[in-house]
Amino acid sequence: MSMKKVIFLIDMQSFYASVEKSAHPEWEDKPLVVAGDPERRSGIILAACPLAKKYGVSTAEPIWQALQKCPHLMIVRPHMERYIEVSLHITNILKSYSDLVESYSIDELFVDVTGSLHFFNHDPIAMARHIQNQIKIETGVYSRVGIGENKVLAKLSCDLIAKKNKEGIFILHKNELEQHIWDKPVRDMWGIGSRMQKHLNRMGIYTIGGIAKTSVNRFRKKWGVNGEVIWRVANGIDNSPVSPYTHDKQKMVGNGMTLPKDYCDASEIDIVLLDLCSQVCRRLRAKNVMASVVSVGAAGADFDYPTGFSRQVKLSDPTDATMTVYEAVKRLFHTHWDKQPVRRLHVSLSDLSDADVYQLSFFNNNEKQRAVDKVMDQIKDRFGEVAILRASSFMEAGQAIDRAAKIGGHYK
Repeated sequence: MSMKKVIFLIDMQSFYASVEKSAHPEWEDKPLVVAGDPERRSGIILAACPLAKKYGVSTAEPIWQALQKCPHLMIVRPHMERYIEVSLHITNILKSYSDLVESYSIDELFVDVTGSLHFFNHDPIAMARHIQNQIKIETGVYSRVGIGENKVLAKLSCDLIAKKNKEGIFILHKNELEQHIWDKPVRDMWGIGSRMQKHLNRMGIYTIGGIAKTSVNRFRKKWGVNGEVIWRVANGIDNSPVSPYTHDKQKMVGNGMTLPKDYCDASEIDIVLLDLCSQVCRRLRAKNVMASVVSVGAAGADFDYPTGFSRQVKLSDPTDATMTVYEAVKRLFHTHWDKQPVRRLHVSLSDLSDADVYQLSFFNNNEKQRAVDKVMDQIKDRFGEVAILRASSFMEAGQAIDRAAKIGGHYK
């Protein structure tokens, strides 16, 4: 009989805030949050340390709201490069325990320790404690460990129990779901947002156990594959392996941006679209792939009265040439734009294929464009993102210079 797997889900507590406190020991006893740049309408809390949470401060709330709850709150601007660095350090720590490490997000990782558990006398708790201590000593970050025979059980164990208990470690066995998990509200379950919660409540389902005990066919009829996934999570069923290569094969390259103000003028929007096309095409070329499908999306500033659209078009030939993509994006955007103010823009490229195998065309100057793009890429690789830019990027509407100072929309 084959041995059941032992999977860890390791989650870093208040990751960004923990990294900041680790770098500044003098902040240890202060309630601290990491928040976006208030001047650019992104004054939202990205992480709150446990002390700040005691005042009721929570992730994703506006800074002004948090200050009402805790007037002496320390607000630190994010340092994304540092967080990525620490995240990679933690990944390397985990790789010393197992070669099966899968990043779920910047602060959560799955580890399959089945093959190395014998080094810890087959005691998963002892191994988890050892990992927890090593991460704390080397990075200053406190981690919680959920343990189960598959990824879903490990995630449920971490989110619903290990994050709340004193030790920060918990093993969840499949036959103990009813005892530990099923009485909790549906909203607490991985994958259930507020909208899905309302749907489930309307069906008379209020707890995770309620999901687990409902016929899978009922969910399948209502939501197809997604319905079955919800039912499987509630029942702790998951056959997916922990794979270091899960995110290697990219199906799409995209980039979006929230603008500093409403853009209403077509020429200003075109400048931003060109900046976005330059970035996504450069990423295509770095991966040595070409795209056949171009998508563009736009949204307004008012979340309560959403405006905007998302559309895609198939190109006649795969390309990685910035100006070819830009022309297609511009055409697509202006065909569907309703002239409402735009606050967010997004460009993505999909249906990717190998750049070494592509069709030469008699009717366009793709090769000339590719040569120009190649030279620009080489200059940027050597001297930095803003070493060479198209002239439009220097106009007031251009965002390339500001974005070069950021990672994931936040300053480095």
